[in-house]
Amino acid sequence: MPGLFLWLWSGAYLRLLVFPAKQGFRCHLLTVLTNVWPVGAIFKRCDLAAHNQLFSGHALRLWGWLRKGLALFVLGSVVACVLLNWLPPATTGMMLYRHLEDALENRPYQPMDYRWINGQDISWFAFAAVVAAEDQLFYRHHGFDWHSIQSVLEDFSEDGKAPRGASTITQQVAKNLFLTPSRNFLRKGLEAWFTVCLELFLSKQRILEIYLNIAEFGDHLFGIEAASQRYFGISASRLSAQQAALLAATLPNPLNLKADRPSRYLLRRQHWILKQMQQLGH
Repeated sequence: MPGLFLWLWSGAYLRLLVFPAKQGFRCHLLTVLTNVWPVGAIFKRCDLAAHNQLFSGHALRLWGWLRKGLALFVLGSVVACVLLNWLPPATTGMMLYRHLEDALENRPYQPMDYRWINGQDISWFAFAAVVAAEDQLFYRHHGFDWHSIQSVLEDFSEDGKAPRGASTITQQVAKNLFLTPSRNFLRKGLEAWFTVCLELFLSKQRILEIYLNIAEFGDHLFGIEAASQRYFGISASRLSAQQAALLAATLPNPLNLKADRPSRYLLRRQHWILKQMQQLGH
């Protein structure tokens, strides 16, 4: 009789292994069979080995997918940066983010005022103004201003406040073009990767040209040409030093700093940028 029970019990256990029903039901019965009858211990080790093998197979497949995804991401980002040498971006991550904000807040759709213009058609004062305002070491670093980053980290360690920005123009292009303004370590890591790609595959002049064309200058307003037309009624090629400095002064917060209604702070910042342009030989 014990032999019959042993045969029936072991047979039921094996059938659950070979012909599984629903996963939850199978796991429940396996637990009962293993704990109630001592013979379950014989099969428990076999099932554990099968489970480990199955888990190992899933892990290997997952690792394979992750490797392929990472390879595609690297290849895609490199190709995208290389193509920027000749092709202007049709849109940017920042523009898409603004559309998403509108949708989440149930605001009506508003198109972006975005007009690409070639670098030779942009006033030389515009290039000088953004370098003086945003990144005076632009032509001397390779995408990262390590001295400014160190200063920011030191200030943060002393007062514990949120660190101020230390982004170079190349980093801002990476963020505005490919990413969103969210603040987290993943975004900063991706920003660093795209910054390296831009510096490797684009010239400094092309990076600056892209920056001027995709920078946000107001509500749904992107690019130096669109900003020049809206605020001054002229093309970007005709910007004066004062006008270029005023536009550059709005860049830290273009939704609150209005070039058509400049505050005292904005005018002081414009004056400071003009002085920096002179000191830098522009």
